[in-house]
Amino acid sequence: VINMAPSSTALLGAGGAVAAAAVCFTQRKALTRVVRNIMVKAQPADVPLPPPKQVKIALCQLTVTADKNKNIATATEAIKRAAANGAQLVVLPEMWNCPYSNDSFPTYAEDIDGGNAPSVKALSEAARDARVTLVGGSLPERVGPKLYNTCCVFDSSGKLLAKHRKVHLFDIDIPGKIAFRESDTLTPGDGPTVVDTEAGRLGLGICYDIRFPELAQIYAARGCQLLVYPGAFNTTTGPLHWELLQRARAIDNLVYVATCSPARNPGSSYQAWGHSTVIGPFAEVLATCDHEETTVYATLDYAQVAERRSQIPVRSQKRWDLYGLVDKSR
Repeated sequence: VINMAPSSTALLGAGGAVAAAAVCFTQRKALTRVVRNIMVKAQPADVPLPPPKQVKIALCQLTVTADKNKNIATATEAIKRAAANGAQLVVLPEMWNCPYSNDSFPTYAEDIDGGNAPSVKALSEAARDARVTLVGGSLPERVGPKLYNTCCVFDSSGKLLAKHRKVHLFDIDIPGKIAFRESDTLTPGDGPTVVDTEAGRLGLGICYDIRFPELAQIYAARGCQLLVYPGAFNTTTGPLHWELLQRARAIDNLVYVATCSPARNPGSSYQAWGHSTVIGPFAEVLATCDHEETTVYATLDYAQVAERRSQIPVRSQKRWDLYGLVDKSR
C-alpha cells in the first residue's frame, strides 16, 4: 500500500497524484485477491460422511434428585427400558446424577480417569447389558483440583469411546429472571469431540454449547451425521430458544440434532425446561415431549443428510474467499 504524503502530491502535480493513486488502488486489489486465494486454499475439505444407516434413538428425560444412588438406578432402568423398546442409541440428560447447582458439582464429582466413578461404571455396565450405544448425558468430573461438566460415550460392549468436556460454560445474568455462573466451579473443556460409533458419527456438545454455531459447523465439516446435546435449559430461556437453537443448528449444517433434558422437578432450585427433542436435517421436529419424566423415540435415516445436502448444496457454495471456518483442533 502506498501512502501519499502532501509534499509528494505537490511534487507530482495533479496528474501524477492521480496516477499514483491508481497504482495504489491496483496494488490493494491485487493484495486482496492474493489473500482470498490463500483463504480458499487453506480451507480444508469436508470429511466424507460415513455410510448411511437407520438408527432408533431414545432420549431419556429423567427426574433428578439429591440421592445419587437413586439417580443411578433411575438411569440404568431407563436405559434397559429403551433397549427393550428397540433403541440402538440412548441419550441421558445433562447432570443426571446430581442437582444442577454449583453447590452440588464438587460433592457429586467423580474421578473418571482414576477409576473412582460409580456413575460411569453403572453406565458402562448398562450399555453392555442392554447392547446399546450410550451417550451418558453429563456429570461433574474431577481432575485434580479442576471440575468439568463431562459427557461420556460408550459402545455396546460398555467400552468408553470418548469424553466431551463442556466447551462453553453457562455464565448468564438475566435480571429478575435467572443468573448462573458455571465458571464459579467448573473449567471449560479444550475442544470439540467427534466419535464414530455403531450408531453413526456423532458430534458432542453440552447445553450452552448449542448456542455457538461454529462448534456445529466444525462437526459438520468433520462428517458428523448427528449432533447430540445433553442439556438443561431453564424455564426462562427454554420456551424461546431451546427448539429454535436445535432447528438452527440442524438447518445450518443439514444434520440431525438431538437434545436430552432432565425432567422438571418442582422441588429443585433449578427448574429445567424439559422438552427433549429430535430434529431432522431439514429442521423438522421428528419427536419431542413436555417437561415430565418420559422417553422420546425417533428413527434417524442418515441417508437423509446427504439427500438434503444435494437438494440445498450450501456446503459446496460457501464463499471461502470472503470468510472462513478455522478448526484449531484439527
